[in-house]
This record gives sequence, structure tokens and C-alpha cells, in this order.
Amino acid sequence: METLAAINRWLAKQHVVSWCVANRGELWCATAFYVYDAQKVAFYILSEDHTRHSQMTGLQANVAGTVNGQPKTVALIRGIQFTGEIRRLEGEESEALRAQYNRRFPVARMLTAPLWEIRLHELKFTDNTLGFGKKLHWIRDSCTQ
Repeated sequence: METLAAINRWLAKQHVVSWCVANRGELWCATAFYVYDAQKVAFYILSEDHTRHSQMTGLQANVAGTVNGQPKTVALIRGIQFTGEIRRLEGEESEALRAQYNRRFPVARMLTAPLWEIRLHELKFTDNTLGFGKKLHWIRDSCTQ
């Protein structure tokens, strides 16, 4: 749990996630602002249904992606690589999380894009501030919601 706590602290300070989705041999990536839920170990993003990545996702799909900072020196590199599953949220579940998203990113109130959840299955956190090449790993188990 200490590993996940360290990852959660870092993810809470970031705000942009990039992810890739594959469908019928085609691969596409996207980037969005996110809200991170440490208890569910999930990102919440907005994306229009007409985008290429949303069309490829359908109602849900497997994804892989990254969250990283932009340090000027190798010694300060920190970043996440992940796998997970993305799905479009609907109804009450979407409304409650959308309110949270709008609080973090007030400009989102003007957007009509649906909310999506990226439920993380595996995380690898590279943190060179703990020593060059230091990696922390987390994998969702059946006990994690």
C-alpha cells in the first residue's frame, strides 16, 4: 500500500493524461485533463463521442498510457506508465463525477462532452528523485475495488 500511496500523491499533483486505444489493428492516442480518484485508482476525463479515440473505444476498451512531468534534468524525471480499461459513464454515476471534474477545471462547465473513466489495472512509477531509474510497481488485485 505504501507504493500506491506514493503514486497517488504524485498523480494528485498532475493534471494531464495520455492514453492509447487499439481497435481492428488501428492504434490511436489522446491527451486530456483528468481528475484522479485514489480510492478507485481511476482517472476521469472528458472526450467528445465524435473523436477518433472515442469512436475506437466504443462503450469500453483496453488502454495504455502515461502521465509525466516536464523536468529539465534527468535526476528529476518522474512519470507513470499504465494499463487499464476506459469506459463511457452514464446517468447518476456520471453526474456526480462531472461535478467534481467541473470544480477542478471550471472551464469544463461550458463543455457538453461525456465523462469517461480510465480504471487502472497496472501502474509503473519511475521516480528518479528516489535514485536514478527507481521504479515503483502496483497491480490491481481482486481485493481492490
